[in-house]
Amino acid sequence: MTKIGILALQGAVREHARAVEASGATAVEVKRVEQLSEIDGLILPGGESTAMRRLMDRSDFIPALQAFGRSGKPIFGTCAGLILLAKEIEGADHAHLALMDMKVARNAFGRQVDSFETRLDVKDVAGDLNAVFIRAPYVVSVGPDVQVLAEHEGRIVAARQENYLCAAFHPELTDDHRFAAYFVKMVEEAQKVAL
Repeated sequence: MTKIGILALQGAVREHARAVEASGATAVEVKRVEQLSEIDGLILPGGESTAMRRLMDRSDFIPALQAFGRSGKPIFGTCAGLILLAKEIEGADHAHLALMDMKVARNAFGRQVDSFETRLDVKDVAGDLNAVFIRAPYVVSVGPDVQVLAEHEGRIVAARQENYLCAAFHPELTDDHRFAAYFVKMVEEAQKVAL
């Protein structure tokens, strides 16, 4: 069975695991670099990107995650996970994993009190997805190989580039698992290509 890891340093790990299991794959909480060799795809959950970066540095996760993505295995970043994937961060002089060709803005929809839910049309995923935004980032610009999957009020909030997928919101915080199912399908397709 397809194994999807969830980086378990911070964030809604259990909620992502529940969505992955509901989509027909096995969820694995990834706490050590060595576990990356046991999984077929990885989810970078939401949280606080700077704190997550510190935890990743302590465990030497950065080069291992970059190698994981460059090997063709799919990575799905949600909220702070989207920031970790980006090649450029507005107002910052360095990126984290720098795997996805996009520039992002942190906390772009306001503070915690400005959190909101809305319905989104996400290309190839769902026409009416319930999206939960909490101190959400958004994608300022994308490179030519990045496909925009969804926008909210003219801002890019979901995108895909080959084996990388991102969402500025939290699909794991609802009972609608269609986004997780889309990622599981991406991972299954990557496995077929690798054979």
